[in-house]
Amino acid sequence: MNMKTSQLVKRLLHYVKPYRFLLFIAIVSSFISVAASLLTPVLIGDAIDFIIGKDNVDFSQVLKYIGYLGITIAFATIFQWLLSWSTNKLSFSTVKDMREDLFNHIDKLPLKYIDSHSHGDLITRMGNDIEQISTGLLQGFSQLLNGVFTIAGTLIVMFIVNWLLALVVFLITPLSLFVATFIAKHTHDMFIKQATVQGKLSGFGEEMISNSKVVQAFSYGDDAQKYYEEVNQELYNYGYKAQFYSAMSNPCTRFVNGLVYAAVGITGALIAVTYHTITPGLLSTFLMYSNQYTKPFNEITGVITELQTAMASARRVFAVLDEPAESDDSMLPEITDCDGTVKLEDVSFGYTEDRILLQHIDLAVSNGQKIAIVGPTGCGKTTLINLLMRYYDVTDGRIVVSSHPVTEVKRDSLRKCFGMVLQETWLTGGTIKENIAYGRRDATDEEIIAAAKAANAHGFITKMHDGYDTVVSEGGDNLSQGQKQLLCIARIMLTLPPMLILDEATSSIDTRTEIKIQKAFNTMMQGRTSFIVAHRLSTIKEADLILVMNDGNIIEKGTHEQLLAKKGFYYNLYNSQFAPV
Repeated sequence: MNMKTSQLVKRLLHYVKPYRFLLFIAIVSSFISVAASLLTPVLIGDAIDFIIGKDNVDFSQVLKYIGYLGITIAFATIFQWLLSWSTNKLSFSTVKDMREDLFNHIDKLPLKYIDSHSHGDLITRMGNDIEQISTGLLQGFSQLLNGVFTIAGTLIVMFIVNWLLALVVFLITPLSLFVATFIAKHTHDMFIKQATVQGKLSGFGEEMISNSKVVQAFSYGDDAQKYYEEVNQELYNYGYKAQFYSAMSNPCTRFVNGLVYAAVGITGALIAVTYHTITPGLLSTFLMYSNQYTKPFNEITGVITELQTAMASARRVFAVLDEPAESDDSMLPEITDCDGTVKLEDVSFGYTEDRILLQHIDLAVSNGQKIAIVGPTGCGKTTLINLLMRYYDVTDGRIVVSSHPVTEVKRDSLRKCFGMVLQETWLTGGTIKENIAYGRRDATDEEIIAAAKAANAHGFITKMHDGYDTVVSEGGDNLSQGQKQLLCIARIMLTLPPMLILDEATSSIDTRTEIKIQKAFNTMMQGRTSFIVAHRLSTIKEADLILVMNDGNIIEKGTHEQLLAKKGFYYNLYNSQFAPV
């Protein structure tokens, strides 16, 4: 999405709106601070006029102005501190809200979006890009407020004091504006490209780190290093150009400042010598004003780097926030009493419109039935499970759970009907007890231990140093794959939902433990509708109904004995597992 800068600013101001009182404090503080700083050159100039001439120093007047100067500087310091406090609080409060909105929105995005975007890039948007916006807001509010007030205030005071010298300063102003505009224009595109490539680099780095075992097993390290260096070099090129253009701002504006200072000094000296209408103190005041007037141009152009980076980051953050979330279902009813029945009526589905994966599937499942789904890799088994959980919506047809079309009930209530154990394990950072109780945070220790025993996890847990209080690293990297799988099974044993989905749930467990787990599953599945995805066909012999899938279609249905008797696709698939290689 190519959002205009004005739209970005408007959306950022929307986040600032709840903290407009802090913005008001910042504006008032900036105004008073600048007013005090504008008074300082006048006081210094008047004091200088009392020390001009031989034996003509009026110490009493000089001391009086020194006192005034001290009070003025104290005022400027206090309100400058207040400006910094208010802008800091405003910035951090704003990005806190933005970060929360981004996280909540990502939680509501359809799985299709998450699956099709680099996870590392999304993490970069939540972390680095938000921080860049924070930095830009901090710099922008304080620098721009002070800069605008200083430029306007100084110019007004200079015209009041001496319009001719003020005109000299004013005529050189467009040169400063031209320099600032030129630099901003050339840095903008570079910072957008830099932010994009940075996300790409983070995504690749996250992918390599999280799959480091596979990378090393296939000796892909050198190739990964080469690709990383290429992307890193691309980031370097964009970053170098962006920093080069932005770094030009300070020396260029300092050059313009020098021109203004020299023009004021020469013009003022000529007026003083020729017409004697300007005193040395007044000329000193004007020279200080010329510095004050041009200094904000330095600061504003100096902060262009942060502002451009913040705008580029804001585009990336708002691009995610603008992605359509899952349709609002807050007004829909809940499934309050799940009876375990499921119907698929002429269901078709494709991840893309031009490639339909599942075609015209019809299925009726009664309460308590054990349904096994088998077939070769890529035939649509897991896709069918994703549709049941409504991670994706069907392209055609409809799915009915407990007499409710799944599109007409709240997703949360639908998903609470199912308990899932997947082939891919996931554990959160925390204790073993917290991981087992992930779906039931109010569970007692006795219930947690009973669930672990049912999952055959109690034995290895008690052998660990802290038992159930053992801290699991994020992702469970300090546990074996089998142990992680057992904890995921215990998590479901604790919740005991009305329906179960077991997608290769025992794939990482040894055969002996698998037999024990199967017995536990059989006990748990009594009276519960169960969907079992399995490659090892020997584990689903007791299923009430076996669905044989191939190329997105259910090509055979029946019990294990019925399908073997047909001597069709399932017969060949089953016997191939026992055939010699």
